[in-house]
Amino acid sequence: MTALLDPTAPLTATGNLRRREAISRLVRGCTTAATLIAVAVLVLVVYGVFSRGVSALSLGFLTEDLPEPGHAGGGIGPALLGTAMLALAATLIAMPLGVLIALYASEFAGARVANAIRLVLDLMYGLPTIIIGLFVFGLMVNHHHQSGIAGAVGLSIVMLPLIARSTQEVLALVPHTLREASEALGMSRWRTVGGVVLPAASGGIVTGTILAGARAAGETAPLLLATTVFANGYTLDFFGKAVPNIPIMIFTLSEEASPIGFTRAWGAAFVLLVFILLANIGARALLARSRAKMAR
Repeated sequence: MTALLDPTAPLTATGNLRRREAISRLVRGCTTAATLIAVAVLVLVVYGVFSRGVSALSLGFLTEDLPEPGHAGGGIGPALLGTAMLALAATLIAMPLGVLIALYASEFAGARVANAIRLVLDLMYGLPTIIIGLFVFGLMVNHHHQSGIAGAVGLSIVMLPLIARSTQEVLALVPHTLREASEALGMSRWRTVGGVVLPAASGGIVTGTILAGARAAGETAPLLLATTVFANGYTLDFFGKAVPNIPIMIFTLSEEASPIGFTRAWGAAFVLLVFILLANIGARALLARSRAKMAR
């Protein structure tokens, strides 16, 4: 007969346990190494861009007009303003649509419809941005003229799935007890969503919007066909003319066979990189605060 195990006997390590511990240490080591590699790549990218563009950085570089091709001097002031205008306009277009789509999929649609919406958003997220640029060109530029609003529409299409999917994730974090308590008090579904669910998720929605805007600010392909032929000075004609912007400026300067142009391109790239990094860090901090608030 098989001897019964003594529950009071001390535990002893078996070969199977030692093998599992070895595999666990190997996996932890691999994940730690992968994390260090990712951080190292980011540091190398930031350092490489900074070291090549530091000679161009100055207050005048951030405020002066765009230089003429092949000429010394000048800055990226109009391009900075244009990029901010494009990002803001794209956000104003994409944020309401993305939030409404997420609310419908999360709060009102059935399971099949919600899954179909998620699939469409995922397909939009994976859509090459050059195709979005071609779509905007055929819709708003062909037989018309380039304009800032055409570029903003292209960037808003890039932002839309990001905002919608991040909003869906945040809405899923809102406790169902809040919805149940609101409905128990006799509030309609729309009033529950607008007065309880949406305010509870507002911090996460803003965070997702900031992250989407940071990504859109660095997009080049949609702008190549929508807003490239612009003047060197400041402009506020967002609907009638092409708007200067940093991605197209970097692309144009990198095509010049001039060391001065290369240095300006690296300097503009560093400014854009700093903006994107700060936006991402701020969004992560806001998301952490929002999650802590919802956890309470």
